[in-house]
Amino acid sequence: MSFSPSLGTTVTNTRMRTEAHTSPFSGMCAVCTMDCPGSCEIGLSALRGPEAIYPFAADSSQFASEKNYPLDFSHLNINGRVFGARGTTEDSDAATYAKVKVETSIGKKHPLKLRLPIVLPAMAKLNWQDYFAGAAMAGVLVVIGEDVVAKDKGLVLENGRVKAAPLIADMVGAFRKFERGYGDIVLQANEDDERLGVLDYALQHLGVKSVELKFGQAAKGIQGLGLQRTLEDALRLKNMGYLVFPDPTDPEVAARFNEGKGPVFEKVGRLPMWDEVSLKKRIAELRALGAERICFKTGPFDPEDLARILRIASEEGVDLVTLDGAGGGTGNSPVKMMNEWGIPTVVLESLVYEILKTMEEKGYDLPQVAITGGFSMEDHVFKGLALGAPYVSLVGIGRAAMAAAMTGKRLGELLKEDKLPQDLSRFGGTVETLFSEVKPLRAIYGDEADAMSTGAIGLYSYLERISAGLRQLMALNRKFDLSHVDRRDLVPLTPLAKEVTGLEDYSDLMRGALGKL
Repeated sequence: MSFSPSLGTTVTNTRMRTEAHTSPFSGMCAVCTMDCPGSCEIGLSALRGPEAIYPFAADSSQFASEKNYPLDFSHLNINGRVFGARGTTEDSDAATYAKVKVETSIGKKHPLKLRLPIVLPAMAKLNWQDYFAGAAMAGVLVVIGEDVVAKDKGLVLENGRVKAAPLIADMVGAFRKFERGYGDIVLQANEDDERLGVLDYALQHLGVKSVELKFGQAAKGIQGLGLQRTLEDALRLKNMGYLVFPDPTDPEVAARFNEGKGPVFEKVGRLPMWDEVSLKKRIAELRALGAERICFKTGPFDPEDLARILRIASEEGVDLVTLDGAGGGTGNSPVKMMNEWGIPTVVLESLVYEILKTMEEKGYDLPQVAITGGFSMEDHVFKGLALGAPYVSLVGIGRAAMAAAMTGKRLGELLKEDKLPQDLSRFGGTVETLFSEVKPLRAIYGDEADAMSTGAIGLYSYLERISAGLRQLMALNRKFDLSHVDRRDLVPLTPLAKEVTGLEDYSDLMRGALGKL
């Protein structure tokens, strides 16, 4: 049995000639015939070379790993109880799911309230306007992704440093417009952003209070890659300070390109080269510039690296560390890297639990930790919180949240065009009847709610569903406050899940129950 997908995928817009008959090891069709027009990834590579490494239509789509990992959250079931109530009084009128408390906070010196234990990970493409606005409406943490300035047509640089970044200003403004005392918008920076002074500018001129230093992510462990089709684009990025290969400022390279010779230009993001001295110095600089919360973002790297990052976060009073597991989605990563590297989320969280437990035993002051990587619904959120309890206090939802924002926007457009799908027409033919959360939003924002975009309403509505579902699952375990969620709320269904997580299975729980008779 192969866990990897075949060499035909919608991610690269390829397909297998004989999908039902493939070689599990190679991913090729069992019979490769000379009559085939080359519809698989090998055929695409024969046409497009290195370009075939990347997903198809990255400017209008999101992507995720297709690998069928041997362990995921479906291998854990949620426990349930019928006696007692933790976090409220043992009273049937009080102990109801509607009263379960899912508010939380982050921040060591500058606490920040969140309506949900949710962070929406880095985004800087597609429908970001509604993504950031909906996050503010929902009262959660949301992150502006890396490399925004590379896309900013209004960017102004002075001596290689940002002097004006209107696109980041617009992104921050999309959140601030609907901010209501919960959540915050975090600005992320990679190595290239740091060289350009992106965080410095945003802290001093845009009122940003929360920043995130990036060490890598699940689907794209190296930094961003992007093919540049024109010499003009390659020169613009090179002149901004980005690495571009081959060098478009070389007259011979430029001449060959104009003659139709030589490779296509590629912008290659710099790998961060942090050491503990430079990292600690940078954290101090950011705080001096006004950063109230410092966050780290990293992916499923070697456990030694993860332990080092968490130790530094502890020593420097970092407010949040987000760890991104393999299997999650991303905007534009090499497809094989997305499928074939990294630690699956359940395994990653189990390792992080052990690291943090050991750190606590040794007296470290622990940072708050968020886990992300493939989470989409309330059962995932509950399982993510329970598996990492008490050390993992937030769950990141990326692709699913963006899907909600995009769907809400699209349905709003179809509604205006009177082309709403028939199966949705049963809800009504107006924004108010189609989107059930418009009335609750009016109670918060007044008449301003009537001018809200349907994409932002869609994201808010989706997160309200997550909130209700999470509270129901907590009530199932008689847990009426997030602080009471723990690892006994999960039960492994397979030997592998038990071995990796260290949780008791139903046989273990039965032996414990019999011992109490």
